[in-house]
Amino acid sequence: ALHRVMLAHNLSGSHPAFFILAGIPGLEKSHTWISIPVCLMYTTALLGNMVLLVIIMKERSLHQPMYIFLCMLAVCDLLLSTATVPKTLGVLWSLSTHISFNGCLAQMFCVYFIFVVESAILLAMAFDRYIAICDPLRYTAILTQSVVGKVGMVALTRSFSIMLPPIFLLKRLPYCGHNVMLHTYCEHIGVARLACADISINVWYGVAASFLSAGLDAVSIAVSYALILRSVWALPSPHTSPKALHTCGSHLCVIAMFYTPAFFSFLAHCFGQHVPQRVLISLANLYVVVPPMLNPIVYGVRTRPIRERVAHLL
Repeated sequence: ALHRVMLAHNLSGSHPAFFILAGIPGLEKSHTWISIPVCLMYTTALLGNMVLLVIIMKERSLHQPMYIFLCMLAVCDLLLSTATVPKTLGVLWSLSTHISFNGCLAQMFCVYFIFVVESAILLAMAFDRYIAICDPLRYTAILTQSVVGKVGMVALTRSFSIMLPPIFLLKRLPYCGHNVMLHTYCEHIGVARLACADISINVWYGVAASFLSAGLDAVSIAVSYALILRSVWALPSPHTSPKALHTCGSHLCVIAMFYTPAFFSFLAHCFGQHVPQRVLISLANLYVVVPPMLNPIVYGVRTRPIRERVAHLL
């Protein structure tokens, strides 16, 4: 009788009290070894982004739109990796494999919210480079501190509006007692696949939200750089082109590191039914730790003012 009551309760659409994160399927015996590079990359990301923030905040000459956007990017990198990696390490070390239903939704919201904000910041940085190269005389008039602040507020508002509906889309689903998730942290489609109901709305909302936010941002960035290249090639001095393009090189590296694994991971999760689970989960872990680790290194190496301040600090 108790079994029948519990079964009826599960089928009624109630949510599980918690999810069990099973880690990377097929690589359970290697979890400890996998945790070592993940831990090292996370530590590097924390140190690199904190150093970047301290240098930019302390040095008044760096209080310019380009570096303010870089500060925003560093904060996003810190939050994105911190929202996922500690739990991932807990799962890989078998210390903390349980996460509450609401905690899982909160983690999922944080990951995607920060991702969409970071995408908007990369677009703002592309616009900054476009104005600096194509219309330098109006740079300070266009990108004032007020405009930079408004860009940040628009990025936050847009991201919140896009990422709030998936919470309700997941809450409406019945889970029928399924609570073992093959992952190291909570993702929208990963949670939805545990439901014993049609998840087409979740999949298509995820696709639409991705392309209407990060997808449009990526297209706009591509257009910005096409206009920058056209403007640079039209410059009269042959020595100006390499110098102008060098200022964009670090940004292009960061863009490639951010969008490539993220889009591949997302599309493979939604449509790659034949892609092994361990590949999908490994990619999902890479895109929340590799860009945060490499971004400060790329900017530190390729941006002379930051490179000089880091050398002075050391």
